[in-house]
Amino acid sequence: MTKALEIKGLHAWYGESHILHDMNISVEQGEVVTLLGRNGAGRTTTLRAIMGLTGRRTGSIKINGIEAIGLPTHRIAHIGVGYCPEERAIFSSLSAEENLMLPPTLMQGGMSVDEIYQMFPNLEERRHSQGTRLSGGEQQMLAVARILRTGAKLLLLDEISEGLAPVIVQTLARMITALKAKGYTIVMVEQNFRFAAPLADRFYVVEHGQIVEQFAAPELNAKMPVLNELLGV
Repeated sequence: MTKALEIKGLHAWYGESHILHDMNISVEQGEVVTLLGRNGAGRTTTLRAIMGLTGRRTGSIKINGIEAIGLPTHRIAHIGVGYCPEERAIFSSLSAEENLMLPPTLMQGGMSVDEIYQMFPNLEERRHSQGTRLSGGEQQMLAVARILRTGAKLLLLDEISEGLAPVIVQTLARMITALKAKGYTIVMVEQNFRFAAPLADRFYVVEHGQIVEQFAAPELNAKMPVLNELLGV
């Protein structure tokens, strides 16, 4: 089966700053993969590079077998990638439902509004509320829900649990489990190790723009001494 995402020899720059150095990442269809690392390690830049949002990129980024290293961002979205950035980007002048409906449908198979409201009952209750009047947790749900409508099946999620109450983090964990059951492929950047650990099938550890460790979920306990040294978890 064609891999959902295959990155080989990826280098990426912001201006003159060389951020990613020979990154190699492989994600199977339907997997949840987490990028671990300290702040500034290059994890968010990896997601942005996949989307074509950094400066110069070299190497190979294949999405469902399609080479995307030379594609502009809108074309990458059209081959089935949804990116949820850390800043959420909720429009204050629009209601929650208007924010939800804003992105176009890019591929068949996107979630309907009814399916989204079933997954996030809070959003249905607040659908007429101004976007920035939603709580932080509701805004995060909305940011994820928005890309589910587009038909994207490869989701790039950047720090979706950051700064949220434990009850909201639990809701997001249930969401990821449900999306995996529906066949979505998810690549997460997460600082919250307790949130990420039970959800991921595999882990990559990023340090100074390079992959320094990778392992599967069954190896997690054995790798804890290494993770404690690298991440302080």
